[in-house]
Amino acid sequence: MGTVKRLIVIVLFEGVDLLDVTGPPEVFSLVPRETEEWVGYEVVLAAETMAPVTTAAGVRILPDTTFREVGERAIDTLLVPGSVEVDAERRIHPITDPSTVAWVKALATRTRRVTSVCVGAHILAAAGLLDGKRATTHWSTAQRLAADHPAVRVDPDPIFIREEGEVWTGAGISACLDLSLALVAEDFGEQVALRVARQLVMYLKRPGGQSQFSVPLERVSPTRRIEDLRHHILNNIGRRLTVPDLAAYAHVSDRQLTRIFKTELGTTPHAYIESARVELAGNLLETTDDTLERVATVCGFGTVDTLIRAFRRRHATTPSEYRARFRAGPVRETSETRETSETV
Repeated sequence: MGTVKRLIVIVLFEGVDLLDVTGPPEVFSLVPRETEEWVGYEVVLAAETMAPVTTAAGVRILPDTTFREVGERAIDTLLVPGSVEVDAERRIHPITDPSTVAWVKALATRTRRVTSVCVGAHILAAAGLLDGKRATTHWSTAQRLAADHPAVRVDPDPIFIREEGEVWTGAGISACLDLSLALVAEDFGEQVALRVARQLVMYLKRPGGQSQFSVPLERVSPTRRIEDLRHHILNNIGRRLTVPDLAAYAHVSDRQLTRIFKTELGTTPHAYIESARVELAGNLLETTDDTLERVATVCGFGTVDTLIRAFRRRHATTPSEYRARFRAGPVRETSETRETSETV
């Protein structure tokens, strides 16, 4: 049986940011090995001509096809990277080549889902694809995007935003990985996306749609022991986890365990566990209608008050405010989901 593949077209143009182009395919390429079905993506690089394209990093890339040729196919996802130019006064100007903008506008009509990476949002905006929509881009060009395109509701905070009509925009260069994982999650489910994230050593997947509230991606430890501990914590996140318990699991003393976390991860066991729990809670708040009691239990907080205090420490907000802002869809409000205790 052949693999069922969704066609992803990545737009190339002179001066494009290299990571914007190469990052997403790294994510998409891992899908077949992390699923039990014959599914995946076909990723092609398209440009106006078949001539090599020189990226902003100076690395040349060969297109797989032209815009005209790929326009004859049914495209699942059109991914538009970006780039900027810096003038003599160090001012940043997004690259929006008129020919590229015209092709993106034309290809979008044959595409199920349109996405932009980083300042690629400026190209989508110039093509009129973001009018009336909320969108994000790299923080350094957000004001410029808002000024140049008043019809776009620019939000510089989120890592990525999904709008109705299957239009996605992503912020920052490395955020292309988060955006790509979100696309995988939509196409093949959260569990597949999580397994892909683990392969990429992204142990804690950042919640969709937000940046400044996100738990930082953890450093990778050079020792197997701490990696085993990290997986043990994630696999038992809903249970009681104490320093003595973790020390016993790792066959070290309490003091040695604390020293290992500080040296190799730059944090304490307690802080790491709380970060992991808040991260999981954020994902549940975004993707489910679970009550706060359920979220608190699943994530190991024990009580709603403990969950709320942890959210306030980590995010300076409450779980309900977080859910209202970052929920992927409308929240089904019931008496159980109203957070009357958040005034504590």
